[in-house]
Formats: sequence, structure tokens, C-alpha cells
Amino acid sequence: MHQNKTLRFITLLFFGMAVSACSQNESEDTAVKAEVDSALPTAIEAEPTISVYAAALASPTRPDADRVRDEARKPAQVLEFIGIAPGMTTLDMFSGGGWYAEIIAHIVGENGKLFAHTNQAYRNFVGEALADRFAGDRLPQVEIMNAENNQLSLAENSLDAVTLIQSFHDIYHIDPDNKWDEIDAPAFLAELKKGLKPGGIVGIVDHAAAAGAPPETGESLHRIDPELVMTLMEEAGFIFESSSDLLRNPDDDRSQSVFAEGIRGNTDRFVLRFRNPG
Repeated sequence: MHQNKTLRFITLLFFGMAVSACSQNESEDTAVKAEVDSALPTAIEAEPTISVYAAALASPTRPDADRVRDEARKPAQVLEFIGIAPGMTTLDMFSGGGWYAEIIAHIVGENGKLFAHTNQAYRNFVGEALADRFAGDRLPQVEIMNAENNQLSLAENSLDAVTLIQSFHDIYHIDPDNKWDEIDAPAFLAELKKGLKPGGIVGIVDHAAAAGAPPETGESLHRIDPELVMTLMEEAGFIFESSSDLLRNPDDDRSQSVFAEGIRGNTDRFVLRFRNPG
């Protein structure tokens, strides 16, 4: 009996010494860890991410003169809504001086492709602005596509997206003296559909005409009724997906030419997105 008590006492003694040693080691380890942690540099917070659309507008290679129109045109929001994305192959119809084409090129990036369309009538209007903008292989993903009205020819299933920015109404514009022949609308839209891949996008931004306005307002006011656009696109086999109010202006009564003093640059504009079902 006495021997067993002695044995238990010795066992408890050693156990207590071991616990004490472990506690001391843990305290020392904690102190060392705290010392090491205090010597480490403070973590640098990550820079906030910027969307590809905002980055396209902010590109240092973008001409300063282009930026003054950003607030009124909201190109980053418009192109994000339409669905233009990095790596896409896109066609910007009737590119004019290339203001929108420049932004689209930055969005699709070096792994994408942009065809910036022009014709003689647009060259008569803007001169060599489009060619000058992309001269010297400045944005190598851009290729200028020359095609007169009713002569557009696209490779089948070659495009991810087509944009018509403030130009759909020109389907109804007629000015043969300036090389703008009347466009065969069904044939033109059929060509776009042929060139688009199944699931490809068509983004349309244009000046709104009054509800029920005839097609001729495309000629007289350079406006078009969005319902007429919807009808033409659906007849051509495209599926309407969505619309955006980004550029709507209820103060525009839609009765004046888009070039009229006081309304130019601030018209009521609609934004529509369609899909090629295949």
C-alpha cells in the first residue's frame, strides 16, 4: 500500500513537471511568434479592379479629343449592355470617324478583332478620319472594311457581334449624289445574319423618332421609331433580347432633326440588343 502511494506521488510529480515545461514552451513559442509577426511588413491592400469597359475609356493611347463625348454617350455602359467582350471578333457598321470603333478595339483587345466598316459616302462626310485613326498599325486588332451600300459580303459564321451605332436609320437614307444608294434592308440584314455566329449579338443605338413615325424619318430627321427597328430585325430572323434606357431623354420631343441647334448631341436615343439564333 505504502509503495503504491509513493509510486503515484512520483508519477504525479513528473506529470506536473511535464505540464509546466509544456506551458513554458508554449509561452516561449507565442512570444517568438509575436516577435516574428511584428517584424513582418504590413500587407499592402490590393488595388481595386477596374472593368475592361472603364479601362478602354481610360486607355492612355485614346485621343484626348474623344473623351469629351463620354459623358453624353456613356460608351462603357452601352457596350457592356450590348455584350462586347475581350477576344471577340466584331463588326462596327458605318464607323464614321471611328469614335466607337476605337473603344470597341480596346475592349476586344489584342486577342480579338474589329472590322471598322466605311464606304465612299462616309469618306465624303468625315474625310480620312477613320484611316488616320488607325494608321501605322496603331491598334493591330483593327481592320478597315470598305464596302459600298448593297455590296457588303461577310464570311459565314465569322462574327461574334455587330454594332450599328446611330446608323440604323441610314437604311432609309438616300443620297446618290454623295454615293449613298438606297439600301436593300432585307438583303442587308440577311448579310449580317449570315456573318454572325449562332448566338452572335447585334447591338443597335439610334436616335428615336416619334412612335409610329414612317421610315422616311430616317431621311428627313435622321431618326427611327424603335418599334420599326424591332419589326425589321425580327422579320430578318433575329431575336430581341433586351433594351436599355441609358441614353433616353424625355425632354427631346423627337420632332427635330438630330442636327438641330439645342438638341444635337442630346437626343432621345434607344439601345437594343438582338441575338442570332443560328
